[in-house]
Amino acid sequence: MIKILLFSCFIALSLTAFGKKKEFEQRTIPIEVLKDKIAGGWAGKMIGVSYGVPTEFKAHGFTFEDSIKWTPSDIKLSLLEDDIYVQLTFMMTMDRYGMDAPAKKFQELFAKSGYPLWHANVQGRKNYFDSIFPPKSGHPDYNSHADDIDFQIEADFIGMISPGMPDNVIKMADKIGHIMNYGDGVYGGIFVAALYSSAFFENDMLRIVKKALQAIPNESDYSKIVNDAILLHSRFPVDWRAAWSELEGKWAETDMCGAGSSYNIDAKLNGAYIVFGLLYGEGDPLKTMEIATRCGQDSDCNPSSALGVLGVMKGFRALPPVYREHVLAISDSLFINTNYSFNKAIEKTIQYAKTVTLKNGGEVTDGGLKIKAHTPKPGPLEVSFPNLVFNRRVTPFQKDGWEFKGKWVTKFKEDTIPQSKFSSNAGDEAVFKFEGTGASIAGNWDRNCGKADIYVDGVKKRTIDCYFNFAHQSPGNTNIFLVTQLPNDKHSIRIVVKNEKRAEAEGSNIYLSEAVIYKTGDKIRPGYKFSFQK
Repeated sequence: MIKILLFSCFIALSLTAFGKKKEFEQRTIPIEVLKDKIAGGWAGKMIGVSYGVPTEFKAHGFTFEDSIKWTPSDIKLSLLEDDIYVQLTFMMTMDRYGMDAPAKKFQELFAKSGYPLWHANVQGRKNYFDSIFPPKSGHPDYNSHADDIDFQIEADFIGMISPGMPDNVIKMADKIGHIMNYGDGVYGGIFVAALYSSAFFENDMLRIVKKALQAIPNESDYSKIVNDAILLHSRFPVDWRAAWSELEGKWAETDMCGAGSSYNIDAKLNGAYIVFGLLYGEGDPLKTMEIATRCGQDSDCNPSSALGVLGVMKGFRALPPVYREHVLAISDSLFINTNYSFNKAIEKTIQYAKTVTLKNGGEVTDGGLKIKAHTPKPGPLEVSFPNLVFNRRVTPFQKDGWEFKGKWVTKFKEDTIPQSKFSSNAGDEAVFKFEGTGASIAGNWDRNCGKADIYVDGVKKRTIDCYFNFAHQSPGNTNIFLVTQLPNDKHSIRIVVKNEKRAEAEGSNIYLSEAVIYKTGDKIRPGYKFSFQK
């Protein structure tokens, strides 16, 4: 009996030990290989973004078929690009406050930086100055761009400091990504960073893509579109345009930001274009960039991410000599409004990769890193705008649902074209009545703007402040209030001017330029099938 019990205990201990071995995978990477791959990743970002800049948003709803006017000497343009300078600001935050700095610190340096921002990023910046901090600052209640591409284009560094450690990617991306994004917008950053993380130890691009998918929820739309891109590549292995057309037919109208137009800044569609570049590029840097670019939409960001991943997989030494030459020519030049250069980015990325390795149970030796990579565990599903679809746009000059009380004045563009209505008189009201399940109100942010109270169906939601003081950006026709998930019924949004402002504001104006109405429905037609599935 004792022998049987001892044998049973031995089996149990063996199974436990075996189970622990399955929890993680240990891999070793020599320090010189690590450095070469990190250099390849940063160089790929720089080369790819400079390649795509001339085409950015010149093709939406169709592929870019014109010649791409680029030479390797244009790589110097990358010093001015948000694809790189935003994430370098996040690295500067870690330099100052440590890797475990709270999300608010990452938001602070990003918000106070001197460079221009757009979409979810600029709302994340505005939210900081309005005392709206992560994760609220990226939540759709406070950021109508929650699913936009922003975090996707600036999460690369997280993957590069996490070689073979997708669990660390998820942890860091969850914190930083919610500064400006939510749901698929955050998943885009996690996915791209996980591509980099996997590329350190894999040489098969399809395997890299599939491993990166393990870091985000299977049920997310982001995961679904990437799986569609993989399926389409298998169906049309040499014809990326045929695959693009099929993908476009299913997913092109799912963007919240560009609703009602062919413009698409959504993370997931642009993420699928990255995947097309990686799979159809077949390991060739120029082909990878070209396909990711010709897919259109945000066509500087997508080749930047694609070539960055390929750069990690192949290493800097494997990039074409003429590309390396022009990267090295500016290797000590600073990216705007940062204290980082290409050389410093490599040095600091290696340093942080060592730190992450140790924090995750690995070892750092003179020869390299011994990495303990755990199976990634995605967090709970987030959906920014569930079943919300575009209905129509209404300007204040159409008088379709708009009512104004008080001394509202018309602002003109080029002296003849009505652009918006504005008022600074306390108590002046604008009421927008609509039928649907959500609506957004657009107006201006500027130095001469102030505060207003917002009521939905008679209930006060919050006070908004439209003051914004960035000399290079005074966004017009930007979202100033969004409400979604309302009952499908008639509703009203009332904007009441307060004639209150911050001490530094030059005025207390409230500008109104547009209302967008949403309804509940299916963004993808029910039962939609690709042509070969019918």
